[in-house]
Amino acid sequence: MLFEPTVWHVDVGAPSAASTALLTDHYELTMLEGALRSGAAGRRSAFEVFARRLPEGRRYGVVAGTGRLLDAIERFRFGDDELAFLAEREIVGPQARELLADFRFSGDIWGYAEGETFFPGSPILVVEAPFAAAVLLETLALSVLNHDSAIAAAGSRMTLAAGERPCIEMGSRRTHEEAAVAAARAAYIAGFESTSNLAAGRRYGIPTRGTSAHAFVLVHDSEKDAFAAQVESLGKGTTLLVDTYDVDDAVRTAVEVAGTRLGAVRLDSGDLLSLAREVRAQLDTLGASETRIIVTSDLDEHSIAAMAAAPVDGYGVGTALVTGAGAPTAGLVYKLVARAESTAHGAPLLPVAKRSVGKPSIGGRKSAFRRYEPRGCAAAEVIVTDPTGTRSEDDAGHHDGRALLVPLVRAGVTVGREPLDAARERHRRSLTELPLTALPLSKGEPAIPTVFEEVGK
Repeated sequence: MLFEPTVWHVDVGAPSAASTALLTDHYELTMLEGALRSGAAGRRSAFEVFARRLPEGRRYGVVAGTGRLLDAIERFRFGDDELAFLAEREIVGPQARELLADFRFSGDIWGYAEGETFFPGSPILVVEAPFAAAVLLETLALSVLNHDSAIAAAGSRMTLAAGERPCIEMGSRRTHEEAAVAAARAAYIAGFESTSNLAAGRRYGIPTRGTSAHAFVLVHDSEKDAFAAQVESLGKGTTLLVDTYDVDDAVRTAVEVAGTRLGAVRLDSGDLLSLAREVRAQLDTLGASETRIIVTSDLDEHSIAAMAAAPVDGYGVGTALVTGAGAPTAGLVYKLVARAESTAHGAPLLPVAKRSVGKPSIGGRKSAFRRYEPRGCAAAEVIVTDPTGTRSEDDAGHHDGRALLVPLVRAGVTVGREPLDAARERHRRSLTELPLTALPLSKGEPAIPTVFEEVGK
């Protein structure tokens, strides 16, 4: 095999072993029930996760959530409580409940490695198992990958706009409490330096940051008292919030309290571009030339890019990030692309495909390669279909590119888990391969075309 399995320790402080089995749509279970009755439940099947198109304005997608999905699949088990719920609601009958009581996913999963960029048609996840097992994972896989990939794509655009300046994720108060943890993880993969979310810090080992809000200033008798208390508590290297009242007075007070070694000041309102310039000049005049300026307040990739020439040292991003900056989903779908000719062991896989208007799919098991120009720049996403049902990673020598699918689960055993920093570094490398057309924030076509080829042609 081109890719050998690598077993890694789980992310720091992984979630508890709570069942994920009911984090699914009702119809997954009714399809299971129907397939048991028709005899198709045991028919070997191949499903793919892909995007027909990228969200408007995006030049590339970012795979994120793979590690979370692997954890969730391991906890996709029906205990007594889950089975009792299914019986009470009469969602499935006794035969299906008996099967579900012993359910453990035992199939195979391949996917793009987490942090990798992707394009329309990229098979970022391939699930092969009996239909009854593979269809059960649809909703779970899409909910995790659609959310995390959307956040990572938005975060990637923001860190590109920020250049060498660090970005801090601080959107926990703008989304669901568990979505906030997942968003912090996806943002870290995309290059964010840290998060304000402590659960993300504990669960995934992401650096956490935080100082104070306007309430801390308001609860004290004066701004000076508030600054003094914060400096006494956190040291002179802290970041003082200077726009509760008058910015000019606050900056002067901040330097008076903390001295010229004050770590940073934060601006959270007003015309940030103009304020940053004024505050920089004031800090320099006061001798605090090393004090940094951090800006927050409803930032997105466009406002970050607009401050490229401003004397700003870092950005705190919340709402726009955790809501996908206008694209809250990655637009991923989970489609059956091949199924066995029969339920007999070793029966060949046959391509199947939708012909729905506006929602077609391409049948057959696929392999994916990234083709490069001689100078090393990505030139195309090559999706290779084998109508005989044979995967072709081992045939990589026939493609002048890099194979993209790696094993994640083999015979039910997770083999593709890796440290979060590996995904973060992979994303950085993947971006360096893309052509310059991937970088603009304006609307445009995907940075590289997707080319579909068939084995032997």
